[in-house]
Amino acid sequence: MMGLTLNVMDMGMLSALVILTLGSIGSFKNSKLGFYGAIIALVIAFSAIAVSAAHFISYGIFILAIAIINLVSLEAIKSEIKGVDYGLVGLMALATMYIFNTGDFALVLAALVLVSVPTYILVMIREGGANVEVGIKYITFMVLATVLFLIGAIILVYTKNAFDGSLYVLGYVMLVLGLCLEVGVAPLHEWVPDVFSSADPIPISIIASLAKIVPFIAALWILVYTSCDLTASITLFTAVIAAVSMFVGNIGALTSKELGRVLGYSTVAGMGYVLTCLVVVARPEYMYLALTGGLLMLFANAAGKIGFFNAIKGGGAYSPLMYILAFSFIGVPPLMGFWGKLFILLSLAKMEYFWLVAIVVINSAISIPYYIRLATELGVDWKPNLTNFICLAAVVMVLVTVFLLPVEWFYSTMEVIAQTVGIAI
Repeated sequence: MMGLTLNVMDMGMLSALVILTLGSIGSFKNSKLGFYGAIIALVIAFSAIAVSAAHFISYGIFILAIAIINLVSLEAIKSEIKGVDYGLVGLMALATMYIFNTGDFALVLAALVLVSVPTYILVMIREGGANVEVGIKYITFMVLATVLFLIGAIILVYTKNAFDGSLYVLGYVMLVLGLCLEVGVAPLHEWVPDVFSSADPIPISIIASLAKIVPFIAALWILVYTSCDLTASITLFTAVIAAVSMFVGNIGALTSKELGRVLGYSTVAGMGYVLTCLVVVARPEYMYLALTGGLLMLFANAAGKIGFFNAIKGGGAYSPLMYILAFSFIGVPPLMGFWGKLFILLSLAKMEYFWLVAIVVINSAISIPYYIRLATELGVDWKPNLTNFICLAAVVMVLVTVFLLPVEWFYSTMEVIAQTVGIAI
């Protein structure tokens, strides 16, 4: 039965990759082929997940929704690689779907690379030619981040079989620093506000949403797999970085005037919230709480960044939609952002990191003024245009937890997933 399950998943993913590739090739003649190829590939991949691993359906639905919204948002930009960009986003989404469905170390790292590399091209997309200056800056940081992450991961896996305390600490620090640089956690965040304010808002909305999920899952997978007696003490390093990132991000957003920079710094703060989940790797029995909170935060972040960046591109969006996304970021119940923060706080309380709980709460309060300012400045009257429909889709995502309280459907799914990937005891 296990062999059959694996075959269904693998065949589904391979079929999706073939269709995605054919669509991208065909897009050189007709860009719509790239779009439809990406959609069909994602549906096939999701169907494979539904058939072979039903407990992953809720996770897969969110990834499918984020990917489709990102694909549609690309319609708002006319680039020189129109059509191929659909294939790049589709590839990122396939890797994001697959990472929770593998227990192989090499495939986890492969998923990380498959999500990271397409962003090197996407970040340079803009109307009227490639944004080379932004691309060079972004690629430099991302290559360094990936190298740090991969070397750290390899060292950690090596210590799993031949334990060496100093090597374990080195591997842990390198992996965490690589993750921080990859997703934009302070103090390794310098590229974020500059790139977010200089690049076209549409590709940045993809980088700020879909590209943030896999690095955290990969780090979580590796740190849990390689945990040892030193893990409990060294997680303080991660906790301190997370706290610094929250303060730096929120204060930076408060003091920034340009909307792109505000969203860049808010990403720094948001990734700090999610980074706190890695503190729990020392106690795998509580990981399902952190996993639930972390993923809900990442999904809420994805919806919010898609909405806000598309609103910047389109000159504003319907005011109530902007405020709902802002309230989700702040953590107003019962929106998705609230549940994400709640489960993160529960996991930290179980770990007795009460000082970090206080910092999360304080920073949530600090973020209120600039999120309200974003919603106010971007809010306009309703018009039946692409921007408003994309923002409406993003709002529907964060409203899911309003209609399906108390997100038990997702919480119970994370318990099963945690056990499946060997996280929970």
